[in-house]
Amino acid sequence: MIVLGIDPGLANLGIGVVDGDARKARHLHSVCLFTASAWELPRRLRYLHEEVSRLIEVFEPEAVAIEEQYLRKQADVAFKVGQAFGVVQLACAQADIPIYTYGPMQVKQTIVGTGRADKEQVIYMVKATLGIRDIMNDHAADALALAMTHLAHSGVRAALRAAR
Repeated sequence: MIVLGIDPGLANLGIGVVDGDARKARHLHSVCLFTASAWELPRRLRYLHEEVSRLIEVFEPEAVAIEEQYLRKQADVAFKVGQAFGVVQLACAQADIPIYTYGPMQVKQTIVGTGRADKEQVIYMVKATLGIRDIMNDHAADALALAMTHLAHSGVRAALRAAR
């Protein structure tokens, strides 16, 4: 199963693509899309939408895993991230790809084994599991962790369906 993981953000949007299942995942691609604060908002959103749409076309994922947003105290940040989240959802809807959301603690629990893991532990496990020496940045690592989390949870979903 090919899964596209996305760590949404307006200035930095992490993307990670993995293939496989819960037992064995393979790194296909990871990148962080940057938009300059000097760009007008429509240009930034169009760029993110176009790039996510392009990567969907290239990798043909069966699912997209996006980080759930919990930015209650930072309204300005939440609004910007929400706009990026929206254009990602639009690109997925246009390609008819299902979207799954995972919270940060759920990702940490799945990847490291504890919901209280720090970012360095998550990055270490992503690199070790996928056999990657270097990851472009934290956003790309988060996106790969999201994709890997979906592989783990989709295996559980499949097992539950089979048991029924």
